[in-house]
Amino acid sequence: MNQTGSTEKPLTKNQELVFGALTRTEEPQSAYTLLDRLRADGLRAPLQIYRALEKLIDLGLVHRLESLNAFVACSHPTCSDHTTVAFAICDDCGLVDEVADERLTSNLKEVADDYRFALKQSIVELRGTCKDCATRPVNPQ
Repeated sequence: MNQTGSTEKPLTKNQELVFGALTRTEEPQSAYTLLDRLRADGLRAPLQIYRALEKLIDLGLVHRLESLNAFVACSHPTCSDHTTVAFAICDDCGLVDEVADERLTSNLKEVADDYRFALKQSIVELRGTCKDCATRPVNPQ
C-alpha cells in the first residue's frame, strides 16, 4: 500500500515527493513553487514536476486550478468517482475549498444532455469572497 492508501501501482519517487509537498500545504502551489521546494530532494527540472503532476491528476489525487495556474491535493478520498469537481476560491485571502455536491453534477449533466453533449468530467471554479473575508471589518485608510 502506498502513501495514498491505494493498493494500485505505487507512486514513483517524484510523484510521492510532489504529492507529499501538496498535502503538506493548504494553499495552491504552482509547478515552479513545487520545483523550488523540492530541489533539495533531487527534483531539478520543470518537466519532472509536470510529469508527476500529470500522473497524480490522472489518478485523481491532485487537481489543477486553471484560473490560478496552480495545483492542490484532492481533499475527497473518493474524488476519482466524481464527474464534477468544484472549487470555491476566495479572491481576498486565497482560501480554496473543494466542493463535492451532487446537485452540481446533476445540473451540469442535464445542461450537457440538453446540448447533446456526452459529459466526461467538469471542473468548476467559483471565484468570490469566503465567509470570513466577507464579514471582516474594513479598515479605513
